[in-house]
Amino acid sequence: MEERIEFVVKAALEGSNLSRLCREYGVSRTTGYLWRCRYKEAGSWRGLAERSRRPQHRPARTEAVVEQRVEELRRRYGWGGKKLAVLLAAEGTELNGSTVNRILRRRGLVEPPAGYGRATTRFERAAPNELWQMDFKEQWEIREGWCYPLTMLDDHRRYLVGLQALLGPEGSAVGACLVRSFEAYGVPGAMLMDHGVPWWSTTNEPGLTRVSVGLIRQGIRLYYRGVRHPQTQGKVERLHGTLKRRLGRQGYPANLAAGARGLKDCRQEYNQVRSHEARERQVPARHYEPSRRAYQPTPRPWEYAPGAAVRRLNTQGCLDYQQRRYFVWEALAGERVSLENLGDKVLGRYQHMYIREIDTLSGRTTAVVLPSPHPPL
Repeated sequence: MEERIEFVVKAALEGSNLSRLCREYGVSRTTGYLWRCRYKEAGSWRGLAERSRRPQHRPARTEAVVEQRVEELRRRYGWGGKKLAVLLAAEGTELNGSTVNRILRRRGLVEPPAGYGRATTRFERAAPNELWQMDFKEQWEIREGWCYPLTMLDDHRRYLVGLQALLGPEGSAVGACLVRSFEAYGVPGAMLMDHGVPWWSTTNEPGLTRVSVGLIRQGIRLYYRGVRHPQTQGKVERLHGTLKRRLGRQGYPANLAAGARGLKDCRQEYNQVRSHEARERQVPARHYEPSRRAYQPTPRPWEYAPGAAVRRLNTQGCLDYQQRRYFVWEALAGERVSLENLGDKVLGRYQHMYIREIDTLSGRTTAVVLPSPHPPL
């Protein structure tokens, strides 16, 4: 999506060569013209989003009266496709079991199976610190309230770079834990998380929070696992199972201080003592090395393209532009964004992310690009 937007922005510049742009972006001229036409037709960057390839007309679809009969039989007997196909055949309607099952799913008559399906693909980064996975393990009750164990795991070596006991998932506490891990092990290239607080917000389309913006300022690429798909974070889920069994054997700590000591022991055992089958039965610490990218307490300002119109958002995350005020995002309050003007539309960009489309005629602002839902395999 980001490359499509860049393509259309460059194609709209005076004197641009569409054929050269297509070669630069590795697409056919047909695709390049299609993107440009879709933007013009929609009048918005959302017109460049991937569209469904589902056919609009399905001439071979089962007739509605037959589907209705399938539903009646299903509600009466509760059977599956194969058994219902036998009843339909006795009535003179020939359908195979697979077709009947598709009709049942289409009409919402099949309940999803309990639990989660197995992951169909697996991925692993080629080197340490290319990707860290971060999540909260299931909390337990303590004297002060609840203990929330925050885990950070290197995707390649399974090295547990962080395991902290917190009283809650507040952003300030998580941010402090991240800083301690970054100071000890450097900054990873990317981080994979779920759609939970404090690194995801439901109040804006990209889910930006103070924590996620802080990660972006360190040059970290953010990935989010699929909703209700814990297999994407299979390594950290497996880690949580190991921690749960260990704490279950030795007993859950009763207060926060004991929890911090217990998790420290768990981390030392996991990294230094426990061998890992995926690492040829070697301990994770044997070949792990800290990242060469050092943590920057005050990151250097992002260098936007020369000549870009750069503006700083106010303390409410709003942009003052052409004597009007536009809301961008509260999580980006005080941050610098660049503006790309294209007719009556203005495209806002924060570092590497296109974030907001501003319609200067209506005054409306809309989100442009969502973050990557999961890391590329």
